[in-house]
Amino acid sequence: MPEKNRGAGPFDSVKGHWFRLTLNRAVTFYFLLSYFLSWCVFVPLALQAQGLLSGLPAWFHLLGAYGPLLAALITALAFEGLDGARRLLAQLTRWRIGQGWWLVALGSPLLLFAAAVLLSNLFGSPAGWNAFGRVDELPGLAGLAGWAVWLLTFGLGEETGWRGFALPHLQRRYSARTATLILGFLWAGWHAPTFFYNYELSAFSVLAFTVSILSGALLLTWLYNSTGGSVLATLVWHGTFNAATAGAEGLVAPIATAAVILAVILIGRRYGAESLSHREKYTGA
Repeated sequence: MPEKNRGAGPFDSVKGHWFRLTLNRAVTFYFLLSYFLSWCVFVPLALQAQGLLSGLPAWFHLLGAYGPLLAALITALAFEGLDGARRLLAQLTRWRIGQGWWLVALGSPLLLFAAAVLLSNLFGSPAGWNAFGRVDELPGLAGLAGWAVWLLTFGLGEETGWRGFALPHLQRRYSARTATLILGFLWAGWHAPTFFYNYELSAFSVLAFTVSILSGALLLTWLYNSTGGSVLATLVWHGTFNAATAGAEGLVAPIATAAVILAVILIGRRYGAESLSHREKYTGA
């Protein structure tokens, strides 16, 4: 049964009862296909980092972002036909969400970046404003151009899949919080090969990364449900947050991540498990 305790913490979705994870065929197929398509990019880069391959450019990594998007389109067509694909893509043009929610989607990651830069410098860890939009895979690219790259790669590619397809399907069966935790762990696992070339591979870094992914997933579920299923809003937040933190210096990324964790704790306590929002959870049905 869905959790109904509004006062529970955001990570208590399995507390107090047996939890049995079941995914329908479409969702299972979707996640397997997302992994396969993206890992066709990530695994060769990981092998190259271990000296087993050569010749792949760094920007090849960016193509992995489109695995979730392509998997969502293929799965929607295969299981729901043209109507399913249209419903999926319609979420990308859902822009009538109100000025307040656009301030959240666009303004909050920019505000986090500004506050984190100031705090990082205050704590004696130098951080510059010019790191915004930096794309390590495309040296020299930053600012507005880099921001656009983040929006059009990992913003568009991931959000169309994770929030546009997977989340509403999971929310048909589970509460918003449980659906998000399932999605969050699978989303974190999707990154696994990148730890061999793009992140530090250690128990602490994997744990910290997983916590940050789960926190981001919970915040994005709140934004997604609050805007009636606007993938456009979530891709703007996701791409802007990446632009603010991926190439950041000093303590910018840890401070921004800590702020997101605090935000999802407050969201969980305010709205409860069932929808994580003032509106009903969006299922696309």
